Amino acid sequence: MSERGASAFLQDMLEAARRILDYTAGLDYAAFRGDYKTQDAVLRNLEVLGEAAKHVPAEISAQYPGLPWREMARTRDRLIHHYFGINLDVVWSIVELELPGVVAELEAILD
Repeated sequence: MSERGASAFLQDMLEAARRILDYTAGLDYAAFRGDYKTQDAVLRNLEVLGEAAKHVPAEISAQYPGLPWREMARTRDRLIHHYFGINLDVVWSIVELELPGVVAELEAILD
């Protein structure tokens, strides 16, 4: 297996976050709640986002305190280990309130 650098994981994070925003564009919460395929796509990409965040070295993540590193990793862990108790209200809140800022921050880092 090849070693991946921090920039590759940051790019993975950005791609996952962008996908989530693409999947949910034009949806309101009621539509999201009724669309299992979109829910699955969003949940999978939140997992990718959190897993990639875990692989960014601490000396890099410390330079960007505007990103919710721990929260992204914890969200991933909750989705993986507590899949039976996923709260779609919380997921939608992340999509609506957190992800646009995460995308903007990652874009700035990677520019």
